[in-house]
Amino acid sequence: MTASPPSSRNGSPWLGPLAEAMAEALPRLYGAAPDPLLRELIVALTAALERGELELPLQGPPPDGVSFAHWPAAHRAALERSGLAAALDEAGDPPSPLVVTAAGGIAWRRWHEELQRLLTALQERALAPLAEPIPAVDQRKAVAEACRRGALDRQQQRAVEALLRHRLVLLGGGPGTGKTSTVVQMLATALGLSPQLRVGLSAPTGKAAARLKLAIEDRCRALPEVLGAALLALPCGTLHRLLESQGDGFARNRQNPLAIDLLVVDEVSMLDLSLATALIEALPEQSQLLLVGDPAQLPPVAPGAILAELHQPECWSRLGEAAVELSTPYRNQGAIAAVANLLRQGDQPGVLARLQQLSPGDNLAWLCCPTPRLPAELVERMRAKQQELRALALAFTSDEPSSGQALLRHLEAFIVLSPLRRGPWGVEELNRRLLGPLSSRDPAGWPPGTPVICTRNQNDEGLSNGDLGVIVQAAERAVLFPGSRGEPAGASSLKLVHPARLEGAEAAYALTIHKAQGSEYQEVWLLFPKTEHPDIRSLYTGLTRAREQAVLVTPPEPGWLLERDPVLG
Repeated sequence: MTASPPSSRNGSPWLGPLAEAMAEALPRLYGAAPDPLLRELIVALTAALERGELELPLQGPPPDGVSFAHWPAAHRAALERSGLAAALDEAGDPPSPLVVTAAGGIAWRRWHEELQRLLTALQERALAPLAEPIPAVDQRKAVAEACRRGALDRQQQRAVEALLRHRLVLLGGGPGTGKTSTVVQMLATALGLSPQLRVGLSAPTGKAAARLKLAIEDRCRALPEVLGAALLALPCGTLHRLLESQGDGFARNRQNPLAIDLLVVDEVSMLDLSLATALIEALPEQSQLLLVGDPAQLPPVAPGAILAELHQPECWSRLGEAAVELSTPYRNQGAIAAVANLLRQGDQPGVLARLQQLSPGDNLAWLCCPTPRLPAELVERMRAKQQELRALALAFTSDEPSSGQALLRHLEAFIVLSPLRRGPWGVEELNRRLLGPLSSRDPAGWPPGTPVICTRNQNDEGLSNGDLGVIVQAAERAVLFPGSRGEPAGASSLKLVHPARLEGAEAAYALTIHKAQGSEYQEVWLLFPKTEHPDIRSLYTGLTRAREQAVLVTPPEPGWLLERDPVLG
């Protein structure tokens, strides 16, 4: 039995051909005899890249496409015979392309070595004292003041203490546990002690950076006037913009480091190995780094789920007091929060039981619909949203910024999410359902009110991958976006871009869960079709995009959330 090319749940067309090419090329280039079991391992290791995973465990259930009857003893034997994998410290000329990890899995040598260097650098930064240590008496006073201002619980207080002692702080927690409120008190404390501190706010995507900026601005109102003004003036943007992306690299690096004393990075679950490495190389040795994120969310699209690695027990323990996990819920999201908490614990049977107990008054509804059909309620709701956006877009005038702000706010009132790009429940079909024949045109041919998402970083236009805009008819057809987020408060809040200047823009009536990561919407309809290996992180991430209301749409047959038993089938 041989492995078939891996299917791509997130619509990565490169995955199958890449897996096949690697399975053929690696044994040939390193003089290993062809072996179907070795081929299965290479295909499975390549497929793991789409999940942000650089390592393939050689224990537990077999990965997708790997023969159960031979797993794992015969696969280990095939790997040993091939000579393609060796321990990290074993010399070779040339070195083996794969390494046997400390956990007994296999990983790509180059990425594994880069990951270990990065984790070591983060751990060393976490354990290093501040360049100018703050006297203990001043620390106690500052923490007491933060507790008074923000009514902090013990975990939040520990986070403030950590920032006053360590060059790196890792702050985790699920939705509604007060991560942003804690960050505000941490920053207010740091700026209260050192008003001249150069502080920056950032996130992996433009949408996540915008949400971080707005969340901090909202919480600044409760601070003393001077501290509130200082936080409002903090620049905020994407990591690519901060590092001055040049397409094939970054202008900011070891030779040209960032001029910053404290950097906050939100939504670190989206941070991949390459971007994290570039960030650490550009960060001055004496500066502080505050990483904030929820490890239960989806991993990054590119390889290397850094936040998940940092939350591994061994790595977490090495960070010591610099790692803080918030767990007290402060935002009551009803049934959404209850199901999200069960998903975070990996309790799929508990999730199904809770869904069956939902009542009409809950903020989460569960709707069953056989594929490939779409629920009539969903199609009706999408068309109503389309008409609402069209009316607001036609009413837009550049002479009245409030009309544009109302239109952009309405974009966040409702969204349809799916883990798939293609297929009857994929976002391409959902967007095509609303645009009809116009879906084959470029954005210049789409009607007013059509939501548009950027899929590339365009520094010349001030746009980032993930930025969301909408088609309007001003003096000419244009796409309306929020204004620059890196400027202090009071800068222009709107930006018009000609559709022809957008590269790779897509319609966004519906989005993949990955594209919506880092965003929040008042109402979310989440399509979750049946797959062989359901991804509870995808379900968790999709549901937690909803601020007020969510509707989960699944097939009626059982098994859409629970994986098949490899023996029972």
